[in-house]
Amino acid sequence: MTRLHGTLARLRPVLGICALGLLLLSLSRLGLAAWHHTRVTAVDGWAQVLLQGLRVDIASVCLLFGPLAALLILLPARVLAWRAVRGAVIAWLVAGATLLAGLELATPGFMQEYGLRPNRLFVEYLAYPREVLSMLVGGRLLECIAVLGLTGLAAWGSTRLVRRWWPRDDVPLPGLPVRAALALVVLALAALGVRSTLGHRPMNPAMLAFSSDPTVNTLPLNSFYSLGDAVRGWLRHEDSAQALYGELPDAEVLATVRRDTGLPAAAFADPAIPTLAARTPSWQGRPKNLVIVLEESLGAQFIGSLGGRPLSPHYDTLSRQGWAFTRLYATGTRSVRGIEAVVAGFAPTPAQAVVKRQGSQHGFFTLAEVLRRRGYDTTFYYGGESHFDNMRGFFLGNGFGRVIEQRDYRNPTFVGAWGVSDEDLFARADSEFARLHAEGKPFFGFVFTSSNHDPFEFPEGRIAPYEQPLHTRDNAAKYADHALGGFFARAMASDYWQDTVFLVVADHDSRVFGRDLVPIDNFHIPGLILGQGIAPRRDDRIASQIDLGPTLLSLIGIGDATPMTGRDLSDPRINLPGRALMQYDRNFAWLQGEDVVVFQPDKPPSQYRYTPGTGVLRPAALSPALARQAHAQALWGSLAYDRGWYRLPSAR
Repeated sequence: MTRLHGTLARLRPVLGICALGLLLLSLSRLGLAAWHHTRVTAVDGWAQVLLQGLRVDIASVCLLFGPLAALLILLPARVLAWRAVRGAVIAWLVAGATLLAGLELATPGFMQEYGLRPNRLFVEYLAYPREVLSMLVGGRLLECIAVLGLTGLAAWGSTRLVRRWWPRDDVPLPGLPVRAALALVVLALAALGVRSTLGHRPMNPAMLAFSSDPTVNTLPLNSFYSLGDAVRGWLRHEDSAQALYGELPDAEVLATVRRDTGLPAAAFADPAIPTLAARTPSWQGRPKNLVIVLEESLGAQFIGSLGGRPLSPHYDTLSRQGWAFTRLYATGTRSVRGIEAVVAGFAPTPAQAVVKRQGSQHGFFTLAEVLRRRGYDTTFYYGGESHFDNMRGFFLGNGFGRVIEQRDYRNPTFVGAWGVSDEDLFARADSEFARLHAEGKPFFGFVFTSSNHDPFEFPEGRIAPYEQPLHTRDNAAKYADHALGGFFARAMASDYWQDTVFLVVADHDSRVFGRDLVPIDNFHIPGLILGQGIAPRRDDRIASQIDLGPTLLSLIGIGDATPMTGRDLSDPRINLPGRALMQYDRNFAWLQGEDVVVFQPDKPPSQYRYTPGTGVLRPAALSPALARQAHAQALWGSLAYDRGWYRLPSAR
């Protein structure tokens, strides 16, 4: 018995850190739940959050420290007495405790921005330390100092405690066979703790979800578990739609996607590229130039003419001079998601956007590739460093001939954390368009702004501030509108205006989160097509970012076959109900009329009724036909990527 007590004494540091970790995680969860108490109470979720949360925490400490506990039981006393071994064990315990504490401390800021616990985005952007550090220092300096300071304090405190709990070297232990048996028991218990179920599938976030509020569903998790699950799926490529939402026959997916384009079945004639189809363009004259202005984080909430705050006088004026979309929806919540939808017309997937995926760095369809084959100059204009989010590699590998970025601006008027100001960006783009037009060179310019991005740096003296202090999200949105207005004042007075079609569209809204599985109000974005011959109109149809590519090619007079599955919104022959596709983390939504079908990982689809502007999805009876249609659309992006179907035929 004394020797068994000796074994427990040896486990004292592990047991102490486990108990400390459980306490820390429970207190953090309680604080987060108190922060969102109205939402937790609304779904009667306190018991679920706290009790299921304890289950997740036990799984986490078992994963972090279970193997170490077994190892401590097995190690001979003389080996454990070695300084290097003792130091490694202490480092393991302290690192685990510090990791748990640091992630919980970082959670409120992440949740404030995204409405979720840390997920894949938390580590994905570690590849861009300069931009991320500039953003954090510029916009969240005090928060970062507090998180780093408290994390350091956690490391110091846990080190002190582990050393205090460390057993004496002369503690008697059972023989090796007994210790081996005990170690196996500890490993088995730890494995059971990690699985947290005797079922055929281990515990996972989908199993713990109990509400239609995604924020509340993340509260039972802890941030170590949430982040670990996201990274595991990312590394194992389990974020394909088929793995998360279930499979359908390829033939059914293709038939549904083709039908939803509004094109006749005879238009699809290439079995190697199943959605490749030519469209008859609405403009029958000489092909025009194309300029796409992708506005960073400029959701409808910032656009006065769309019911948002009065921050967009220039856009609102321009919207009365062109084709303005009032019910346009982004496909996702990140810039790369907006890029893949607008420039490639690609449907969203639960995996990374194709801008960053290995299989789409060459030979992947973009508007630039179509126009490059037509002899257009194809250039990406950006004020920052284009390596961010792998934009440079994706663009140059898929039809863009040039990239103009921060290093290419001489004497810019303003440089912030994300590069030169929008005014500098637009001035350079305007000069390039004028030069190309004078040379008789058709052009496609993709202009991506960045001033409306945390930490919201822009030149002073340009706008009357909407609020104080100056560098806030709303003031940055107003400055972005100011810069946009200046660009179009120059463009409308230029020689290239009459030969060019312009699109202004947001990549996504800012701070997308809400009470619903997919917060549809926060996917609502502005979209505006301008140019000589574009009749002013307000278009109240529901539309998606993936519809913009086919529409733009039609308006500039290009009828070449493409694999895009969006609709040509200028074609009066297409008489289908408006629809939009939205990917919110691992949830997919299909909006059609007032009906919304939502797919979650490892769960059956659910249907809701949606009224614009309310931010509320009301449960409704599931329509099997609509759910089947939505399911096919949810699968299409992953299927097309995996099969290599989203491309053009080889150039001849």
